[in-house]
Amino acid sequence: MSGKHLRVAIAAIAGVFLLTGIAQGAQPESAAQRNRIVIQVSDADQGKWNLALNNARNIQADLGAANVEIEIVAYGPGIGMLKLDSPVADRVDEASAAGVKIMACDNTMKRQKLARGDMLSGIGYVNAGVVEIMQRQQQGWAYLRP
Repeated sequence: MSGKHLRVAIAAIAGVFLLTGIAQGAQPESAAQRNRIVIQVSDADQGKWNLALNNARNIQADLGAANVEIEIVAYGPGIGMLKLDSPVADRVDEASAAGVKIMACDNTMKRQKLARGDMLSGIGYVNAGVVEIMQRQQQGWAYLRP
């Protein structure tokens, strides 16, 4: 095989591998290495909430806020710390303003007869907190429960 034909064959093989990767949903290396973490808070303990919020702040400080997605999911007794009268309300607001997604479980809210008007502003909602955590892990997110 001549040098020209060899180069054409190598280019064709490389193209097949590239197209196969694209067809299989391959992502660029930078997207695959994106830092993502979901933090579970299911305790009504103010100390646990402060620890989760400290963890989020420390992760952003170490990696850079633009380089990490952080989602805190609250369900069960942990939902109480997202109510308007929460002793950690200021810290939750600070985390939210810093780009941390704070998510409340609608199932827990229904069981506790809480309405969105009872909750802090700036938080988001998911149907089921445990399902959100499970799906995030399936998507490759790291998991933390302080």
